[in-house]
Amino acid sequence: MATTEYLAAPEDLAAWLPVGPDDPKLLAALAAASSRFRGAVRHPVTAVAADTVVLDGNGRASLLLPAAPVTAVAAVLLDGEALVDGTDYSWSADGFLRRLGGAVWPDRLRCLQVTYDHGWDPVPEDIAEVVIDQARVLYAVKAGVQTLQVGGITTTFGVQAAVGVSAQWSAAVKKYRLGDGP
Repeated sequence: MATTEYLAAPEDLAAWLPVGPDDPKLLAALAAASSRFRGAVRHPVTAVAADTVVLDGNGRASLLLPAAPVTAVAAVLLDGEALVDGTDYSWSADGFLRRLGGAVWPDRLRCLQVTYDHGWDPVPEDIAEVVIDQARVLYAVKAGVQTLQVGGITTTFGVQAAVGVSAQWSAAVKKYRLGDGP
């Protein structure tokens, strides 16, 4: 799932910080926040074309593809044999691949190969917003520091910095985690 695509624009993060959008620390914070979000939702989020995955059958009529939203299914091979969309299977934007005509997917490992397009373009605004919030925290907080005192000024970082995520972040992860949201 490694990718260098940011889930928010560096310019949008720079608007919150005293540096430009090409600042290395800003870009590192944005990359880290994007990577954390992708890891939390367990899929790339951004649009991916012609992604090919090998899947295990589950003995049921439906199975869940490993990324969503699904925007197209180009091919489904069952034990190397091509299946026909609308006759042998159907699919949904939520990532479900369903057998038709009363059939089920075999209960065997690595029996399916699916080539499909998935992800968002552009990234939904609520994802970009929580990634920017997380990147701001990563940019501002020194690792392991909860309180910083310089002279007579003391800064205490909020619960988000100590815990690592906000309620808004948790809600976005729940919404976009595969099988839990749109």
